[in-house]
Amino acid sequence: MPITGPGSTDYTDDLRLAHVLADDADSITQARFKSLDLHVMSKPDLTPVTDADKAVEEGIRRTLSRVRSRDAVVGEEQGTTGHSQRRWIVDPIDGTKNFVRGVPVWATLIALAVDDEVVLGVVSAPQLQRRWWASVGNGAWTGRSLLKATKCEVSDVRRLEDASLSYSSLGGWDERDRLDDFVSLSRRCWRTRAYGDFWSYMLLAEGAVDIAAEPELELYDMAALDVIVREAGGRFTSLDGTDGPWGGNALASNGHLHDAALSFLGSLDDDGSDPDVPRRGPGSVSNLRDRQAPPVLD
Repeated sequence: MPITGPGSTDYTDDLRLAHVLADDADSITQARFKSLDLHVMSKPDLTPVTDADKAVEEGIRRTLSRVRSRDAVVGEEQGTTGHSQRRWIVDPIDGTKNFVRGVPVWATLIALAVDDEVVLGVVSAPQLQRRWWASVGNGAWTGRSLLKATKCEVSDVRRLEDASLSYSSLGGWDERDRLDDFVSLSRRCWRTRAYGDFWSYMLLAEGAVDIAAEPELELYDMAALDVIVREAGGRFTSLDGTDGPWGGNALASNGHLHDAALSFLGSLDDDGSDPDVPRRGPGSVSNLRDRQAPPVLD
């Protein structure tokens, strides 16, 4: 695979470092996965955190403090340290609930952002024996190493009726009063599966999924996914259509389907000329609401 494309900033050393960090993380997570003495705690937001989450982030921070001492670090468990235009963004275990229950779908996410652009990302899922990575201008790749890799490319699906949609859970959409909108989109799609977490977006980058969306995410959940999806030829935005992982939620697609998906989940106006944009007529969410029985007056 090419390390640096023509005209792109050289992040070769940073990408190699990210792979080293992922190797170290894999060693910790694989040793602790399904361990009988795994220590699980609840954070203030009631989500679980394990001793493995903490050990991975501490190890990554320790290495970065030694080899990238001027860079800032944003991590799920310890927050932000340092002040720099270069920020390493780390989710030590994306899919901690899976990790705790013995489900092998979890990964370490490592990204580097420079001046509010994510310039590289690595997603390492050792129990799936998979790793994905990308750097700006050099494409997205999957494989066992930098030298043994296959290029990732999004699908060419152009109609919602032919599209595969992935998500994590319906509960988050319901809690934000967006379940009707999400279900309306899912009904237009050919296939819907809850692959969940990082895996939805990596399958999208490989062309196996066409749309992925979540109503609430943190920066460390999205940063590595963003650059991999973009470099695979897709698009990654918040639900209001703003590019990048900065908006607190996510919609990713192969690019062709993005505006159609946004018309269900985001803030785009209806476009009467686009057959994939939902109509304000029979079968639409707005129509279902309009048809609700009026309140009975005494």
